[in-house]
Amino acid sequence: MAGIYFHIPFCKQACHYCDFHFSTSLKYRDEMIDAMQRELNLRKAYLGNEPVETIYFGGGTPSLLAPDEIRRLLGTVTDLFPVYAGAEITLEANPDDLHAGFIAGLRDTPVNRLSVGIQSFFEEDLRWMNRAHGAADAETAIKRLQDAGFDNITADLIYGYPLLTNEKWQRNVAKMLAFNVPHISAYSMTVEPQTALAALIRKGKQRPMDEQQSAVQFEYLMDTLGQAGYIQYEISNFAREGCYARHNSNYWKGVSYLGIGPSAHSFDGGTRQWNVSNNVKYLRALQDDKLPGEREFLTARDRLNEYIMTSLRTVWGLDLRIVEAEFGRERRLALAEALQAFLLSGDVQVREEVATLTRSGKLLADHLASELFFTD
Repeated sequence: MAGIYFHIPFCKQACHYCDFHFSTSLKYRDEMIDAMQRELNLRKAYLGNEPVETIYFGGGTPSLLAPDEIRRLLGTVTDLFPVYAGAEITLEANPDDLHAGFIAGLRDTPVNRLSVGIQSFFEEDLRWMNRAHGAADAETAIKRLQDAGFDNITADLIYGYPLLTNEKWQRNVAKMLAFNVPHISAYSMTVEPQTALAALIRKGKQRPMDEQQSAVQFEYLMDTLGQAGYIQYEISNFAREGCYARHNSNYWKGVSYLGIGPSAHSFDGGTRQWNVSNNVKYLRALQDDKLPGEREFLTARDRLNEYIMTSLRTVWGLDLRIVEAEFGRERRLALAEALQAFLLSGDVQVREEVATLTRSGKLLADHLASELFFTD
């Protein structure tokens, strides 16, 4: 199985914390759809003959596309690739785009999963983030989808930023649980160097993030969602049994995927490719039937370190038997030895040759993975 990812590089406005590639100008919207279809044609051999199990529209703001544009892109996929009959097809959507007309149009597309960027149910927090939607949209968007017959829904929350008191965070989580969506993603606010948030902090106009606040809110999240029956199958992702995101799960498991659009990444097991993060350059290249990106051949060490990083974040864990089968017994023994320190600290547990993070380890996931990386 394989996946296809579309990066839709348009947004109504720039969230202060976001460092993904996008443009607030829709000037090249029509040309962009044409270029993406052309890129699909140029790269139709990339996945071999692997059936496509997942298709994901990310961005940017994919819900700025009209339903007929979504159908066009999906039609090109089915014309060029073998698509699994039960494929998961996800569209990221902002709450303010989920009005009745758009949702009705979506029902006539093959999209069967919606990812809703709620982030917060508080008006002042959404303004602080510079989100395009308001609290009223956040309150009603999921209900509109459910009333229209969409039940495979995931929604996002953000925690660990100065305005978010613990009491407000608890109310956000409670409201999300009240919607009874099968999947919830929650992310700690991070400060990326080239964002407006980073600039505000550098100028002293905004307080920096508080790691202790983030840790407390993350622990509350784990406890509360766990008690509500959600499984934390990845550090930031919680789902009911059988409702894991198949697209993201395959990414964490190292399944091949094709990325389409400006800044989109692709992976075929041995190489990684990425498109130029510039709308105009992307369009010009595709007009000349050229692929607008670069390619990197991954060494065995690169692949091993990536496996360590992604597997430790998941419920499936880091399997030492896989390490030995794919990278050799010497690497397996070295990794098993390196894990001993984290076994002693209680941050990692190993059962049947599989290492997983404990509750305390989940607070240190990125640090633990980096400590296990091979440098030779």
